Amino acid sequence: MVLGHRKNSLTSNRSSTEEQRDSDVGEDVEVVNTEQGNVLTHIISQLRPGADLSRVTLPTFILEPRSMLERITNFMAHPDTLLPLPTIDDPVQRFVAVTKFYLSGWHIKPPGVKKPLNPILGETFTGYWDYPDGTRGYYISEQTSHHPPKSSYFYMAPEHKIRIDGTLKPRSKFLGNSVGSFMEGIAVMRFLNRNERYFITQPNMYARGILFGKMKYELGDHAVVRCPETGLETDIEFKVKGWMGGTYNAIGGHIKDSKSGKNLFELSGLWHGEMFVKDLATGKKELLFDATHAKPSMVKARPLNEQSPRESQRLWDTTTRAIKKADQKTATDEKSRIEDEQRAEAAERGGEENWKPVLFNAAPPGDEEQLDWIIDARVDDNAPPEKQLQQILAIAPILPGQNMQEEQQAPSDSSKTVPSQQSAQRAQTGGDLINFGQHDSGSSAVTSQPTQQATSRGGAASGDLAAGMDGMSLRSGNSGTQQQQPVQWRHGQPVVRQNSVGAEDTFVDAET
Repeated sequence: MVLGHRKNSLTSNRSSTEEQRDSDVGEDVEVVNTEQGNVLTHIISQLRPGADLSRVTLPTFILEPRSMLERITNFMAHPDTLLPLPTIDDPVQRFVAVTKFYLSGWHIKPPGVKKPLNPILGETFTGYWDYPDGTRGYYISEQTSHHPPKSSYFYMAPEHKIRIDGTLKPRSKFLGNSVGSFMEGIAVMRFLNRNERYFITQPNMYARGILFGKMKYELGDHAVVRCPETGLETDIEFKVKGWMGGTYNAIGGHIKDSKSGKNLFELSGLWHGEMFVKDLATGKKELLFDATHAKPSMVKARPLNEQSPRESQRLWDTTTRAIKKADQKTATDEKSRIEDEQRAEAAERGGEENWKPVLFNAAPPGDEEQLDWIIDARVDDNAPPEKQLQQILAIAPILPGQNMQEEQQAPSDSSKTVPSQQSAQRAQTGGDLINFGQHDSGSSAVTSQPTQQATSRGGAASGDLAAGMDGMSLRSGNSGTQQQQPVQWRHGQPVVRQNSVGAEDTFVDAET
């Protein structure tokens, strides 16, 4: 969990050790006024250590004004560390650079201790990045489960041969004077030109000082990056500050050859500052990444008037504007309204088990099953970038104006034939959930068309939906029918998945 700024502690009996722990917390401390502290304490006082917080409604003053679906994009916010990765020829240096990319995003966070908004079931967020070389990266996400929460996402930069699939499954618990968010789930990053996969886990997150002392945000425990194709693995420890020593935000760890068990590099530093890598063969220590001076490239999204009612920024717009203004009453009222409508929807459906995601489908069994869900479309790994772009934009509207272009431009004959061609391919493959290569001899279902045509087709359904539902409530716009979006949202075949050996973490309170 990423929780809350406590100005007046709820008890004045603070030890000198606690004072020492607070002396170097910087912007990671959250100061909460007395009234806010009383509200938070009242909620927490009703819980016992180990209690699941997934169904607890937290006060809006500790909320970050964006959804978890959008916050995941922090992971891709440094293109300077991401885009060059597939071009590095040496596999060891390439893996070191992947570790650098992984560590580069953790410093991106609002001041203090904030928790992103919990996405509602079926909520979606799409976005893109404009890169300096004229290319783009594309992001699609959906909340595929609410209890327990699961946020599924897809990212691709076609020209750079990079693809990322992931499902984030935060499991929040009350731990006494701390709240822990145990970040289960996994991301799978692939370099299509290298035929390599990188399996990536996340550290756990802690909000300290919930009942007494200042509230403090920490990352803790271990995260792993591993590549089964090369046998290289990074084990990173995100260190929490001890009561009698140490420092906040420290990391340590090693990059090793898992086949021989030999450590190749040592990692050290601060995840919000300078991080270093030491070559154990030569003893040379170098700066790996300096978060102090890093400038993230934040994701862009379509204007609100082009978004459908269940897209994150439009869905939470009134709530987030109120949070930014510190208008807690409006923020609470609007957040409660959305949550009440979601509960009413669930009751009408007869439970969450009757829900089917719009943009994602069940992942195949195997070690990648921790994804739970993968994008429900085929993006051909071997196709040229132009064709991959068409396939991506056919999944859901991503770019500004995408959902309006079909009205501005009459579709060509070739674009009209795409849905029937795709339906024919689904019939030929027997409706396979996963393409294991048994149909690779056939051409892709999406015919080669100019990018503008693909863009217009991919977003037409959303444009009609947004225009027809503008101003309507969440229930009237989506009740009971969210899983039956127009076919233009879900063109193509499911993605190809592969298996390797996986592992499951055991989570403990880092403060004990």
